Amino acid sequence: MNITYYIFFFIFGAVMGSFYHVVASRLSIPNGSILEPKRSYCPNCNHSLKWYELIPIVSYLLQLGKCRHCHKPISIMYMFIELTTGLLFLLSYHSFGISLELIIALALVSFLSIVIVSDLNYLIIPDEVTLTISIIIMVVNLFLYGIGPSLLKLGSGILLFVFMYLLMKLGNFLFKAESLGGGDIKLMFVVGLVVNPLIGLVVIFLASFIALPISLILYYINKEKVIPFGPFIIVSLVLVFFMKIDLNSIYNFLQTLVIPIF
Repeated sequence: MNITYYIFFFIFGAVMGSFYHVVASRLSIPNGSILEPKRSYCPNCNHSLKWYELIPIVSYLLQLGKCRHCHKPISIMYMFIELTTGLLFLLSYHSFGISLELIIALALVSFLSIVIVSDLNYLIIPDEVTLTISIIIMVVNLFLYGIGPSLLKLGSGILLFVFMYLLMKLGNFLFKAESLGGGDIKLMFVVGLVVNPLIGLVVIFLASFIALPISLILYYINKEKVIPFGPFIIVSLVLVFFMKIDLNSIYNFLQTLVIPIF
């Protein structure tokens, strides 16, 4: 039975990953809508895709990464998002089983898939997506923890939002340029809904730690001066959530480092 669930969540995740790519692409452009146009199309020739050209992962492989109509290459990001989302949906089920925590895990993975596409390609995190994910997590928190703890998590989200906003203002002042985007600040509100403020600082530190070498490589290769920070934040949040890192685990880890020294 577990194998059936694993297969289901992988296929479900791959299908949703394909949908998330569409959501990210359409909502990231001015006046974009996920309802129009109704059919998916080739980004090169605007050819409307048939159902057999939209099978996640499989269609990309069978078509050798090219459009069947114009034969131009299609970005591998499509298959990457489908495969990654499928695997992370499977991992979500493996880690949390059928539970309320699974809903939060799937919401975060969904957010991750959309942010990767939207922020990397368009340097934007759609407000509609951030709001939707926030509402889902707040509702689940209410059922999972009750009113009191849910209000505390709401306060944690607001606190991290304000902290990131002040950090942006400081960065803008020091570097005389925009240091963080508005989407990154709103993203920290979601972080606060999932973890407490101190763990939220760990998420920021981990995101910066991951982003630094990648940013240096991108700058060296393409001389890119604008590196989106949103994907690194959400990747770090997903890592912290899946690894179930809390203050106790951090304290125990620090003890293992300190005791051998003394």
